[in-house]
Amino acid sequence: WNEVTTSFRAGMPLRKHRQHFKKYGNCFTAGEAVDWLYDLLRNNSNFGPEVTRQQTIQLLRKFLKNHVIEDIKGKWGSENLDDNSQLFSNPFSFPPIPQENAGKMNCEIINEDQENSVNNREISQEDVEEVWKYVILTYLQTILGVSSLEEVINPKQVIPQYVMYNMTNTSKHGIVILQDKSDDLPHWVLSAMKCLANWPRSNDLNNPTYVGFERDVFRTIADYFLHLPEPLLTFEYYELFVNILGLLQPHLERVAIDALQLCCLLLPPPNRRKLQLLMRMISRMSQNVDMPRLHDTMGTRSLIKNPGEELIAPLPTYSYCKQISTQEFDEQKVSTSQAAISELLENIIKNKSLPLKEKRKKLKQVRE
Repeated sequence: WNEVTTSFRAGMPLRKHRQHFKKYGNCFTAGEAVDWLYDLLRNNSNFGPEVTRQQTIQLLRKFLKNHVIEDIKGKWGSENLDDNSQLFSNPFSFPPIPQENAGKMNCEIINEDQENSVNNREISQEDVEEVWKYVILTYLQTILGVSSLEEVINPKQVIPQYVMYNMTNTSKHGIVILQDKSDDLPHWVLSAMKCLANWPRSNDLNNPTYVGFERDVFRTIADYFLHLPEPLLTFEYYELFVNILGLLQPHLERVAIDALQLCCLLLPPPNRRKLQLLMRMISRMSQNVDMPRLHDTMGTRSLIKNPGEELIAPLPTYSYCKQISTQEFDEQKVSTSQAAISELLENIIKNKSLPLKEKRKKLKQVRE
C-alpha cells in the first residue's frame, strides 16, 4: 500500500482539464489514473501482469476512500470512481483552481511554460516523508473509525524516517535489519534467544549437558529485557498504545491488532527489531511441545507472559481465590480507587516534563 501510494503521488501526471465550461489545473481524469496505475501495477514485482483493469479501478476507489486522491471539489471518503472523465487531484499537489475561459487565453498561453515547470518540479525527500506520514495517520484513523486522531496521537510524534526504515529494511521474515550493528541486541542475548527459539535444534549452541540448562538461558534473556533503561514501546508512545486500547471495545480484537501493529511501525528501528525478535522467540517457545519445563509450578505459556519475580521464587501450587464479604469488597473498592486517583493526581502535578497546558487538560479529565 505505502509503495504504490507513494509511487502514484510522485509519478501520476497532472495537467489542465476542462469540465462544464471551466478549466482546472493540476488534475487528472479517472481514466488517465486507471491507465497510469494499471501500467505501474503490471510492471511491479509485487503484483505482475495478471493484474486486471477492474482490480486497478478497485484500488483507485480505495485511494479515494482513504484520501490518497480527492475529486476537484475536495471531496473524498467514498468509492465513487469509475473509468471515465471525472476529474480528481492529488491532495499534496497545487489545488485544481477553476480558471476563466473567456478573455484570458493569451495570458494562459504565456504562463503555460511556468505552470509546466511547477507541475514537473522534482519531488524532494521532504515531500516523500510527508506522504508516508500522511498515509500512516490516515490509515490509523480508518482502522479506528474515528473522526479525528486528536485524542489518540500528536502528529509530531510520527517520525517518517522510522516508518520508512521499518518498512523497507527487513529480512525475508519481516524482521528489521539494522545498518548500525551497535544498536542491535548483544551477541550473547541473540545466541541465547536463538537457542530457545530453535530448541532442541540450536544453531549456535550444543545440546545442554546439565539439568536446568534451559532455565538458566531463559533467566538470562528475561533479566536482560527486564533491566532495559526504557520499555521497547518507549515512554513516548506508551500513551498512544493506551489510548488505542481505551477506544476499542473488548470484542474488537481484530481492529485492536491492526491498529497496534500499525503503531509499532512508529517505533525506532532498534526497538522494533528487539520487539520482533522477542515476540518471535515467545511464539516459538509457546508452540514447542518438546521444550522442558522452565518453572516448577507454571507452564511455559504462562511464564513468558509474567516473568517477574516468579523466575526466582516458585509460585504457590494453589490457584483458588479467597472469598470476602460484600462489606469488605465495598470498602476495598472505595479505598483502592481513591488511592489510585490520588497517586494519579500526584504524578500529574509532579511531572516536570509535562507542559502546564497539558497538566490542566489531564486534571480536567480526572475531574470528569
